[in-house]
Amino acid sequence: MLIAPGKQYRGLIALVAFVAMAASSVAIGSTVSADKPKAPKTKMDTLTITCAGSTQASISLQICAGATGAPAGFSLQWTTAAQLAAGPDGTPGTFDDNTWPSSDSSDLCHASFSGNANLSRYELGCNGCVVVNVGDFLFDQGTSTNCCDGLICGTTYVFRAFAHATSTLMRSDFTGNRTCSTLACGHDSGCTYTQGYWKTHGPIPTGNNTNQWPVTPLTIGTVSYTDLQLQAIFDKPAAGNGLVSLAHQLIAAKLNIANGADGTAVASAIAAADALIGGLVIPPVGVGSLSAASTSALTSILASYNEGAIGPGHCE
Repeated sequence: MLIAPGKQYRGLIALVAFVAMAASSVAIGSTVSADKPKAPKTKMDTLTITCAGSTQASISLQICAGATGAPAGFSLQWTTAAQLAAGPDGTPGTFDDNTWPSSDSSDLCHASFSGNANLSRYELGCNGCVVVNVGDFLFDQGTSTNCCDGLICGTTYVFRAFAHATSTLMRSDFTGNRTCSTLACGHDSGCTYTQGYWKTHGPIPTGNNTNQWPVTPLTIGTVSYTDLQLQAIFDKPAAGNGLVSLAHQLIAAKLNIANGADGTAVASAIAAADALIGGLVIPPVGVGSLSAASTSALTSILASYNEGAIGPGHCE
């Protein structure tokens, strides 16, 4: 069927107009899409902190991540409840974030637990948890702190933490304040103390503590050390050296036994640790070294004994 020339012309006009409008819409859409700002990064989920036990010189905390996890680890801050209540200038304050000491204050302790370090146990997955022992850190892979000493007995501390940022998520908000206390002061026999306790109650005691060591020299491996050398070993962060972390727990276990604690539960672990160390001289007295992988199992057993999980139990 033939179409009249006038109708053909009008149809052609309409088609051209439709194509022009479609092209214009595409161009406008492209411009809007190009100019549309990117959505801001989402924060990591806020962590939770739970008090998980204490000794006279340390407090165990369970740190748990939310649905985002905390793959890059987290940071922890703490101070005494008395200091926090006084406020940063010594004026009356309340338990809220505005009264925390400044980051460079000597009243603020802080520690970083990196999830990016090799063999780190602080790479937390979705709703993952880890326990850290403030005042008695193992100083394993990824740990650093400005407060290496044990805590004060009979004292309430306040803690807060945040999850580290990743390449896709910003750091989390701080947790709310969590208060936990060390055990009341007192010295018992027949039970065990952590390496943090012995470290702060040695020949160079911390704060108002006194020297409670029951012996002066100790043999670690096949090498005999004076009390001052043992104190220096306690004061040396492991920094990835398995020999140092093992020595911390082995020295503490031997001091506990010398102090009257039953060592049956760790007798074989102590013998194995001494055999593994042999003639290596422990830093900073010497330059001996062992991989963390080769010592971690023995270190864990000895730590469980010193912390009261096995053996006669921890001194209350």
